[in-house]
Amino acid sequence: MRKIVTTNGCFDLLHAGHVACLRWAADQGDTLIVLVNDDASVSRLKGATRPILPLEDRMAILDALEMVDVVIPFSQDTPCETLSAIRPAVHVKGGDYHVQDLPETKVVESFGGRVLIAPTFGDVHVTDIILRLRDVV
Repeated sequence: MRKIVTTNGCFDLLHAGHVACLRWAADQGDTLIVLVNDDASVSRLKGATRPILPLEDRMAILDALEMVDVVIPFSQDTPCETLSAIRPAVHVKGGDYHVQDLPETKVVESFGGRVLIAPTFGDVHVTDIILRLRDVV
């Protein structure tokens, strides 16, 4: 039986830190499923000016990465409902989170899965990229 790993996020303006985290997540199992916030949930979480890239573009970019097996959009603010349906063995979040603070933890642990925090890969944030772009344009 294949070990399913999930991760989730907005993935707006994919950067090297995202790629490193996705690679690390893929190494935790056999199949990596990436759950992506839809445009409305990104706006609720990040503000009215986000996302920069529409859902279809964000999904296409993620799907093009060799370590990503499946990309699934979700419309809620958290991926809990989708995680309940998929029931991954492992759910991975980026290094700036804490397991005990994640709403996903209770859901994943309820069916025997584990939540892991990936190492931090650099100090790049989409908000910083957007601010730098605004200075250039």
